[in-house]
Parts: sequence; C-alpha cells; structure tokens
Amino acid sequence: MTTILATIIILSVLVFIHEFGHFITAKLSGMRVERFSIGYPPRMVGKKIGETDYCISWIPFGGYVKISGMVDESLDKESMEKEPGPREFRSKPWISKFLVISAGSLMNILFAFIVFLTLPFITGVPDQYSSEPIVGEVIEGRPAAKAGLQSGDKIVSIDDTNIESWNQLTDIVYASSGKELLFTYVRNDSTHSVHITPVEEKVLVNEQGDIKTVGLIGIGRKVTMRSIGFFEGIGVGVHNAFMITKLFGISIYKLITGQQSIKTLGGPIAISKMAGESARGGLLTFFQFMALLSLNLGILNLLPIPVLDGGHLVYLIIEGIIGKEIPAKVKLVIQQIGMVLILALMIFVIYNDLFRIFSD
Repeated sequence: MTTILATIIILSVLVFIHEFGHFITAKLSGMRVERFSIGYPPRMVGKKIGETDYCISWIPFGGYVKISGMVDESLDKESMEKEPGPREFRSKPWISKFLVISAGSLMNILFAFIVFLTLPFITGVPDQYSSEPIVGEVIEGRPAAKAGLQSGDKIVSIDDTNIESWNQLTDIVYASSGKELLFTYVRNDSTHSVHITPVEEKVLVNEQGDIKTVGLIGIGRKVTMRSIGFFEGIGVGVHNAFMITKLFGISIYKLITGQQSIKTLGGPIAISKMAGESARGGLLTFFQFMALLSLNLGILNLLPIPVLDGGHLVYLIIEGIIGKEIPAKVKLVIQQIGMVLILALMIFVIYNDLFRIFSD
C-alpha cells in the first residue's frame, strides 16, 4: 500500500508541476488553453472550467496541456488546418512559443534544484565517516533489515573472517552476490549471529558514470553530520544538482553509443519500487527521490524526440530558420510516429521491470 500511494503522489506531483509550467506560461502569453490533462488520451474523466477542460486520461505516466492551434498528444488535425486566431499558439511570437514549450521541463528542473538546495540545510552535510564496521543506516525491505540488523550494530565477523573495518566488510559483501553469509554482530554488549544473502545490484562507482554489479544487503556506514551556513548550503545544493545532471547526461550518451545496455532502463514498476523504498526511508528520502526523478524527467523531456517537449522545440527551431511553418500534415505524421515509439519504449521498460522481478 505504501508503494502504491508513494507512486501516485510522486507521479501526480511531478506531472502537475510539468504541465503547470506549460499552462501558466501559455496563459501569461495570452494563449487559449483547451485542456489540462494528467495522463495521455483518450480522456477518462474531468470537468470544464471556463475555457479549459481539466481531466484525467487513460494512459498514465505522463500528461499534456492542449494549447489552441498546437500539434500535441491529442493529434487534433482540424485546429492545425485553419488560419490561427489571435489567441492560438501559432499566432504568437517565436519567443513566446519557445517559453511555453520549454516551461514544463524548466519547472521540473527548478523544483529539483529547490529541493536539492533545501535539503542540506535540513539534514546537514557529512562531517566524518566512521572506518569501523558499525551499521549507520538500515534500508527497510532490504536483506539486512529483513534479517533484523539495526543502526548501531557492530559487525565483528562474516563467516570465519574477523571484520576490523567498514571497507573490509563492503569488499566481502560486494563479492558475495547470491551467497549466504553468516554475520556476527554486537548489540548492547550482546553477540548475535544471522544469515544474510546479498542481492545483486548495479551501483555507480565514480563520477564518470561507470556502473559495477555487486552484492548489497542494504546498509550504510556510520556518519556524523554537521550543520552548514547559507552560502555553503547553496554550494552543496548546486553541486549535487550539477553532478546528478552530469551523470544522467552520461547515461543517455552511453545508451545512445551502445556503451550501456538498454536492459538497464527502468520503467514504471522500477519507479514504483524505488518510490516505495524512499517513502519507507522517511520524508526527506522521499523528497530527495522525487527531486531526482523530477530532474531526470525535465532533462528527458528536452530530448529531440517527437511527442516530448524537445521534439516541439525542434519544430520551432526549424520554423525559425526557414521562416515559415512546417506543414500540419508533416507534424501530425511525425507526432504519430513519436507516440508509437513512446508506447513501444513504455512496453519495453515494463518488460524489463517484469524480467528483473521474475529472474530474482
């Protein structure tokens, strides 16, 4: 139930933020907004207020704002074949069109930056990482939590090997995916033992986006935090946002160049799983995951793919160069192809998610 609720909240908030960006800039530019939809067509339920139909549509994991005179996910051919009225998208200045199209992604990116800038002031920043094999964090739902490990437990041995440092502990766990290990730990001066099997996971190993497959049990090392001042907090937040953006860009590049398998792509099931885990990790972890997803969504939508905002920006840039509109029929055909590609990608990532579940 936590996973379902967390997924609904995250996707609803992020889609709303994105579409609100389009909506408000269109309104401020004097454009007529015909529909504000959470989800892709066909329309499921909604209510018309003024000139705008606010609705929920059947295909989830997205949304759109229908602006009069603009080719969008509704594939409305009729509005594109007549002369544009004064409040239609096509009649507005180039810069207004550019702002309206890019505003959704910019809102997602802005939301992510605000969260990343705020979190350091709330949580502080790491001051010192303990070298001792003391458990600092236990992630709910992972093998360590299921086995009963708690924050503060000191791991003294794994199987027949005495553990003297955190690095020694992680080296053994990383190399033991799928292998049952006997953990002996001390809690409140009492010694306990429990069997835990690390699960195979892909982790980021450096700032160049390199990924390594290792065994994990879902624990973090003990760390002391310190509070920070305003300017340091701003610096930390900007750095975190920049690094996440950089890593996302590297991942996209590696997918395009074949350096990273498309099998690593996660879909709605993977997102739901991570949303549930973040919610169980507490409110701050939940907002951190939401910000991460929002940043990825904002950047992804700027890619030059039909249906996405980046595809609309390509139309606009071409029209600015050639000095006239691209024929409506051409836009509609490209948009239909884009819809098919997006649906095919959605099916593929769902297959990936299901394959991971049933192969575990």
